[in-house]
Amino acid sequence: MKNINQSKKEYVTKVFNQVFNKYDLMNDVMSFGAHRIRKRKLMDWMSPRKNHHLVDVASGTGDVAKAFLKDTNFSGKVSCVEPNKNMLQVGKRKLKNFNNVEWYCSHAEKLPFKNETFDIYVVSFGIRNFSNIKLALKESKRVLKTGGRFLCLEFSKVNNEILSEFYKKYSKIIPHIGKYIVGESEPYQYLVNSINDFYSQEELLMLIKSNGFENVEFRDLSGGIAAIHSGWKI
Repeated sequence: MKNINQSKKEYVTKVFNQVFNKYDLMNDVMSFGAHRIRKRKLMDWMSPRKNHHLVDVASGTGDVAKAFLKDTNFSGKVSCVEPNKNMLQVGKRKLKNFNNVEWYCSHAEKLPFKNETFDIYVVSFGIRNFSNIKLALKESKRVLKTGGRFLCLEFSKVNNEILSEFYKKYSKIIPHIGKYIVGESEPYQYLVNSINDFYSQEELLMLIKSNGFENVEFRDLSGGIAAIHSGWKI
């Protein structure tokens, strides 16, 4: 019998195989473009320096990698790790004119890198999909240099009652939008369910702390619709 982690891994693969060719379009439609603002907030807090080496885990179609290279005036280096081959190919095409980018088809729970390789580890809207978050956090700490930084941008828990009611109602519409644009509703029902089942800001903060990171903190975005968590390997 397959274990739960393996079953989730296979299901997430199936989900992204259904949506990869219209992934960016759906992100824009579903969030009314807000995902770009949230990623910009992530980059502003990251504040990367020239020659920094970033590992972008669950890199998707490369939005964060692209922003990182621009923010470092193209002196930085990015290692993109994406478990879905189709998503990875979309990212490669989008960033084909960018140097200093390497692509790896691998999972967050077993990264193909030596200890203390990176200055920054980032996962953007991907940690919900990890089959084993605790193991992935241990891996993130392993590959970070001492003094390196962990950053996570993810959907979270809305902290405003009025906004929360609106968000719940809007979430029920998302699978129908997916059906209309992508031709599939199941991946977007998974999206809604995975957001509802995910940790709160405080719970994720404690989980990051319990895996050995220091000075862990978070910032809410859009009233808690999303949040950025930051921690340091000291």
